[in-house]
Amino acid sequence: MAESVTVADLVKNTRLEVYHGADLLEKKDITTSDISRPGLALTGYFNYYPRERVQLLGKTETAYSKNMSHDERLMIFRKMCQLTTPAFVISTGLPVPKELVQAGEENGVPILGTKMTSSRILSNMTNYLEGKLAERQSVHGVLVDIYGLGVLITGDSGVGKSETALELVKRGHRLIADDRVDVYQQDEQTLVGEAPAILNHLLEIRGIGIIDVMNLFGAGAVRQDTDIDLIVHLENWTPDKQFDRLGNGEQNRKFFDVEVPEISIPVKTGRNLAIIIEAAAMNFRAESMGYDATKVFDDNLNKLIKTNSVHDSHK
Repeated sequence: MAESVTVADLVKNTRLEVYHGADLLEKKDITTSDISRPGLALTGYFNYYPRERVQLLGKTETAYSKNMSHDERLMIFRKMCQLTTPAFVISTGLPVPKELVQAGEENGVPILGTKMTSSRILSNMTNYLEGKLAERQSVHGVLVDIYGLGVLITGDSGVGKSETALELVKRGHRLIADDRVDVYQQDEQTLVGEAPAILNHLLEIRGIGIIDVMNLFGAGAVRQDTDIDLIVHLENWTPDKQFDRLGNGEQNRKFFDVEVPEISIPVKTGRNLAIIIEAAAMNFRAESMGYDATKVFDDNLNKLIKTNSVHDSHK
């Protein structure tokens, strides 16, 4: 988990414009994903003022400030521009009050702006900061984008995860992370996986070593991150181990507060794991769209039993 994000990172990743204080962007840290709409602060209520948050001013806040005198605005903005305040953001292309510029310069607070509406830039900044500041969990496995689905391949060391990922890349799918996947919860239903910076685009193949997937297969063979939709666990096949044959043994694995469907696939000589995982991803997508092959089989079986029972009763 990153403890902070610089205002420079926020500007770069949410398409903000720098109005004042460009030299401060690398020095100002953001430690929370919460964004403040300081309407109460403008009225003079500072009993609870979240000074550590990015302060967003929209049409309502700027319209209210216009009814204040110059001295009142300067006094309020000086109180709002604390040393720990990361930045002010003015939305909807609104003009920046000159008193805010003065207060920002006095206390070292940059002033940013955007033509986006308050709700849009609020959503963009929150999503970015939540992703960067979220708690992370490191998982041993390989993460691949297969037909737009994030598939996390897990299993014991040496079971063939990286080799399978290489075959999937050759089949046109995209690698996100090999060996170690950093996982974080984006919201109540979404789990996101990405590669640690040191392992970006790299794949380890026993006997060959480290290969750069982007360099060998092009930029279309990699992704920076993806939602994790399905977990495929590879297990070495043994005669005494029972594996699901009909697809009705549902399992889930929980990360933080999100449960992700998980299936186990036996690894045995002669099995093409890449094609099997590819088929598992397509089958999962079909099920999410309402088609259940197992249910179709059960219905067909029940019809056959019913037909045979009627036939037997007429003998």
